[in-house]
Formats: sequence, C-alpha cells, structure tokens
Amino acid sequence: MKVSARLEVGLFDVAQRGEILETIHDHPLPGSSPLHNPSVANVGSIAAQLEAAGFDGAYTVETAHDVFFPLVMASQTSNLELSTSAAIAFPRSPMHVAHQAYDLMTLSKGKFSLGLGSQVKQVNERYYSVPWGQPVGRMRDYVLALKAIWRCWQEGGPLRHEGPFFQISFMNPLFNPGPNPYGVPPVLVGALGPKMTQMAAEVADGILIHPLSTERFVREKMVPAIDRGLEISGRTRDEFEFVPMILIAAGRNEAEQAVADAGVAAIIAFYASTPAYQPIMELEGLEWLQAELNILAKQGRWKDMAGLIDVDILNRFAVRGKPSEIGNMVDHRFGDLAHRVNSYLPYAASMDLLEEIATSFHGVS
Repeated sequence: MKVSARLEVGLFDVAQRGEILETIHDHPLPGSSPLHNPSVANVGSIAAQLEAAGFDGAYTVETAHDVFFPLVMASQTSNLELSTSAAIAFPRSPMHVAHQAYDLMTLSKGKFSLGLGSQVKQVNERYYSVPWGQPVGRMRDYVLALKAIWRCWQEGGPLRHEGPFFQISFMNPLFNPGPNPYGVPPVLVGALGPKMTQMAAEVADGILIHPLSTERFVREKMVPAIDRGLEISGRTRDEFEFVPMILIAAGRNEAEQAVADAGVAAIIAFYASTPAYQPIMELEGLEWLQAELNILAKQGRWKDMAGLIDVDILNRFAVRGKPSEIGNMVDHRFGDLAHRVNSYLPYAASMDLLEEIATSFHGVS
C-alpha cells in the first residue's frame, strides 16, 4: 500500500469555519501542523516536508482553494505522486480539465492522477451555479469525453465525441499540445452509491472512496458494484485502482488522542448530517443519528453535533490508535483492496506525528 498525505486546506472548509474549528482547537496539539489551513504560497515547502517525512504522495481537495494550482507548485519542489481528490467536474468543461491534467502530467513527470467528483445538487446549483441532473450519466460522458480528447492528442486523428451531455468535435493545430511523453493521466471517480460505483468501474481507471465510509459498507455495497462494472469492461481488480480516503485519529498519549478524536468526530458529524450519506447510516443502524445531526446542522450547532459521535461510531468510520499502529490497522481494514490510501487527519497533527504515521505504513507486517 501507499499512503498519501493531505497537501492543503481540507474538507472542513465546506462547513462553517467558526464553531466547528473551535471545537477542534480547544486542545491544540504541541507544535504546528503543516496541513492545517496552510498558505498557498507555502505549498511547495509543505510538499517537500511531507516527502521528507516518508509520504509517497499528496492530494488536494476542492474547498477554499483551487484544486489544481497547488499541485503545480508541489510538482516543482518534490517527487511526490500528486492527485486531485477530487476536482468537481460539472462546473468545468472537459476541455479545460483535459488541458490542466495533461500539463500536470508533464510537470510531475508522469506522477499525476486525476480524481473527479460530482458533488451534490445544492453545491452545483447554489455554489457553482451550474445545472444539476443525471449525475451518473453525466459523469460517464465526462470521463469518455476526456479520454477522447487525450486520444486525439496522443494518437492524432480527428476529435469526435458525441455524447448525451458533451459534444466535442473541434481541434485545430494551435489548440493541440501533441503527445505527452508521460502518457495520459489515470482518471478516478469519487463514488458512493451503486450506480456511480458501477459506472466508475466500467469507464474510469479507479475509484475514490469517501471518508465517511465503513468497512462494512465498502465490502457489502461498493465492492459488488465494482465487480459488476469491471465485468462489463472486461477488466480485473488489478487493472482498477481502489483508493480509500481514511479518517485517522492518532495520538501518542491521552491528550493527543483526545484532540484527534475531537477533530474526527466533528467531520463525521458534519458529513453524517447530510442526506446524501443516508445509505451508509442506514446500513450501520444510525438513522436516528443522521436525523438528530441534520436538525442540529440547520441550527448551526456544530459543537453539539460532534458531541453525538461516541467511541463506537469513531471506530466504525475511522482508524484510531498510536501512530505506530495506524499502518497495520489500515492494512487490516482494506489491505486486500487498496492500491494506495489517502490519509485524512482533520486536526492539528504535528509533523513528527505525521512522520510516525507514514513510517507505520511502510512497516506494515
């Protein structure tokens, strides 16, 4: 397995920053965290620190900063594998993303993966001001459009993609960058439900597993859908990249563990309050929790939400323990499935703590 570290501002920026962040920082860890709300200007040095700490890769998320730009800076100062996890697809033209991903493939010398996500109706319509509808079909067409564009650039010949959502048929020599010496980037799709999951396995190169997932949900609901999609595409699991984003609550003593638990509890509560994650909550018998969290979220009571997440719930959605134990714990959960792992630490984890976690992955027994 490989572990990827967070590169820039994380998913907390989707939530209201005030009370939910205050909950986490009531008991800050000793030292500073390079991953908590870093300046974009410092991304290059942060990437170098993460590489020195033993991480194999770094990823960005689509929150308070552009998802592609920090990876340009990181590619200039490190040899980390880089990825978007995930870029929101529908507000962007496939042609824009094709160029950005192609250039990042060149800058990183072949170490870039393009992760795409659909997001939800409210974010598309009210934040990005783009139409919403048929996300599975639209994402399928998006991936196929990207591959048609890259095929034109790599192999020559006319560009023609005539899909139900995207029609692209114009490419003159001035717009064509020509073959990329490092090839085209793999495309991974963020998925949760069975239709999006199966579609990803049919047309994409891999799947991004949302951090609000349990081992039971992944194995009982997602893996069968992946297998159906792979059968349709005529591929095996070895030809399809499985990338879980795993919540990690790590501490070397009671004080550090308390801070890690608080941060992870806050993000679990935030996600679990959203109706989109109802299938996971139902499978885990936590419908009551989602109903209560949804009410509290509408009232902006973020601290009260985190207080509903007990140790049992933490252990279902996250891996918890000493940094030296994390690698084996993740391997036990997804070692037979994961090709790499995106670690997610939504609290002020110091660099020495991160280094211990990275070391634990490389020492998996």
